Amino acid sequence: MQFAKGKLIAIGGAEDKGTDLETGKIQRNNLNFFELGILSRIVEESGGPLCRIEVITTASMIPYEVGDNYMDAFGKIGCTNIGVMHIRNRVDAANEEYLGRISNCDAVMFSGGNQLRLSSTFGGTVFYSKIVERYQHEEGFVIAGTSAGAMAMSNTMIYEGNATRAHLKGEVKITTGLGFISGVIFDSHFEKRGRFGRLAQAVAANPSCIGIGLGEDTGMLVTGGNKMEAIGSGLVMIIDGHEILHSNIADIPDGNPISLQNLKVHFCEHGNGYLVKERTFLMEAGKDAVIKKQVDVE
Repeated sequence: MQFAKGKLIAIGGAEDKGTDLETGKIQRNNLNFFELGILSRIVEESGGPLCRIEVITTASMIPYEVGDNYMDAFGKIGCTNIGVMHIRNRVDAANEEYLGRISNCDAVMFSGGNQLRLSSTFGGTVFYSKIVERYQHEEGFVIAGTSAGAMAMSNTMIYEGNATRAHLKGEVKITTGLGFISGVIFDSHFEKRGRFGRLAQAVAANPSCIGIGLGEDTGMLVTGGNKMEAIGSGLVMIIDGHEILHSNIADIPDGNPISLQNLKVHFCEHGNGYLVKERTFLMEAGKDAVIKKQVDVE
């Protein structure tokens, strides 16, 4: 989907977690949303306050609470044309009402929770195919996701990995995500949960991919399946393994520390950008700057 006409907005989280895979505890009293500025950007990219946004709560174990919170949060910024889809399984995903709604909205928003619920529920379904078709061919169509919803966007997806043990081989679990974008691996809550080692191991095992570590209240707007623009108040960290010179990850037993040489890292603040295909950092992700940089690369 390198030349998709739609947009992705991958957000690092700071709202509901649904379930916390590192502690096994349901966080029912921690529904703090990322700052409304991120939601405003979603509305802007989707066509403005009158746009229709469908929130998909599949990843969360507390879907009704999460859905109500999204309705309130979008309402605060003047966007009230919001629907919520409480899709809990693959049978729900085949519901004709949901298929009709996904065909007529301007944007979909995947909530946080457990990213494996997203890939296992939607993979191979007609519901998923409709989203992909619209993303590939319709300019302005937006797929947004926070936390688990962001992590599931890529073809290669981290679904488990305790940050304190992520330097050990085998502690980071990877599977196939929804594949809206290829060549990247997203991780969320990146700074707060200390997930550098987790994403580094994922990149070491898949060095053709660029690791995108999303801080809370921070995201990446992706256009054309290639150009990224950092949005929000925090940090996006980019980990590039294309030029790794030494890696022991294929040769050591599980449970042993990994060793890497020449892993490249970039820090992005609001307004910085990145070209995935060219592996190029952009000081400014504005249109003119990107076109100039692409000409230089060619």
